[in-house]
Amino acid sequence: MRGAVRLGAAFLAALMVGPVQAREIGADALGALPDVDIVFVGEVHDNPAHHANQARAVAAVKPAALVFEMLLPDQVKRLPADRSDAAAVDAAIGWTARGWPDFALYQPIFAAAPKARIYGADVPQAEVRRALGAGAGSVMDGFGLENALPLAEQTARETELWAAHCFAMPKAAMGGMVEVQRLRDASLARAALRALRETGGPIVVISGAEHARTDRGAPALVAAAAPAVTVLSVGQVDGAVAAAPFDLWIVTGGVAGREDPCAAFGATSG
Repeated sequence: MRGAVRLGAAFLAALMVGPVQAREIGADALGALPDVDIVFVGEVHDNPAHHANQARAVAAVKPAALVFEMLLPDQVKRLPADRSDAAAVDAAIGWTARGWPDFALYQPIFAAAPKARIYGADVPQAEVRRALGAGAGSVMDGFGLENALPLAEQTARETELWAAHCFAMPKAAMGGMVEVQRLRDASLARAALRALRETGGPIVVISGAEHARTDRGAPALVAAAAPAVTVLSVGQVDGAVAAAPFDLWIVTGGVAGREDPCAAFGATSG
């Protein structure tokens, strides 16, 4: 990668005894991540390279538990003991039916830690609807959900979400969408801390890159709720960036043939 600052195994080993300096790494560094309680590894959901990198990180960390943004707790109960057959797992838990990319992309992550306990951190639709109308604090206690965000942060988040939805939704609806995002972040943080408490760790959390942000995503909520817990956020992004809101991040190419999600809406500017 042009201009990339890559971390070698020796440098990463040195990071284990001190704070991580936020920077870009190469995928090869995933084999020697710092030793922490909880590792978040973010993704762009449809990017196969991101899932391959997540599997590599999981194999290196050897987690006691994996937490998935994509799974509801009820789905975890239906996971077969043998998770080697992607089609069988998909059918058993209804993965494709819920709109996620092909389970075959995620199966190597499960295979990288076959004995890890699995936790689901997704939020049921009924709770999503409640958060939209009454706020995240009406669904879950803790993680600061009972408090309104500072106005500047609220405005920035609403603007970002409006753009992410191609400016196709009323901007007035974005306040509720911010509450849903906060709820999903909190659900990931809660599941990660529960997994750590019940298994002793280490834990790897698989989520969208936005939820792995250190400034306002689930890692930030874990840090605020449990300061003694050590956390590392590894983000993955499509295309070059000068900086990203993660402890470490990996830049990959985009997905060949990916369609512009805003094309169907015509004008895509606010």
